[in-house]
Amino acid sequence: MRATTDYLLHLADNAVVLGQRNAEWCGHGPALEEDIALANVSLDLIGQARLLYQEAARQWGGEATEDRLAYFRDAPEFRNYTLLELPHHGPLVGYAQSGLDYGTTIVRQCLYSALMVLVWEALQDSRDAALAAIAAKSLKEVRYHLRHARDWLVRLGDGTEESRTRTQAALDHLMPYTAEFWAPSPWESDAVAAGVAVDMARLKPHWDLLVDDALAEATLTRPDLRNGHVPQGKNGLHSEHLSYLLGEMQGLARTHPEAQW
Repeated sequence: MRATTDYLLHLADNAVVLGQRNAEWCGHGPALEEDIALANVSLDLIGQARLLYQEAARQWGGEATEDRLAYFRDAPEFRNYTLLELPHHGPLVGYAQSGLDYGTTIVRQCLYSALMVLVWEALQDSRDAALAAIAAKSLKEVRYHLRHARDWLVRLGDGTEESRTRTQAALDHLMPYTAEFWAPSPWESDAVAAGVAVDMARLKPHWDLLVDDALAEATLTRPDLRNGHVPQGKNGLHSEHLSYLLGEMQGLARTHPEAQW
């Protein structure tokens, strides 16, 4: 049961962190239509997180609720991929100031959505009936997320010289973080053995095809990655950026912990 709960939290943390990060574009999108589109993607992710936190809280029991799991856990307790907590710009220290870079946002959204199309599709066969139902609903949403991100990837990569240069730089920066997708963890292995989770190693060839096809159409070059550091966000070892993000996301709930909304 604990492996299943940990897996639910991993999926929920991924969705809530990326949803929070993408919501930073609200009111700052490159065009009004795009501002609304990305806000809707964020709402989809937050909705997925809610369903997953609710099920995790039910399995956890006691005083666990979706709000407690989202707002009253500290950064080391979160199991999201490091990729999803990174800010919307290149490799800067946490206190650096930088304008938002839409290429960074789109590259990350494309890499992650390509993964989640495969994950949700596989999880429709999970032995956990509640998770299978969440997967079926989420798959419809993430298919749109991937189509939206891919369209923008092509527009930026095969656009102007500046847009292509910035998007390629974002890809070079973010692609190494995807190594975490395929790195096994004990709780994931237990969840796979229980028939609840998906074996990520099986998905990698299919993810490679989706990503390579999108990059080819966008005239972008996939970085030639060597063996190196593998991020460990899903095991609670995060970048400095997550604490800043959670500080903003959790501030109101922690300031008024007994409030009824």
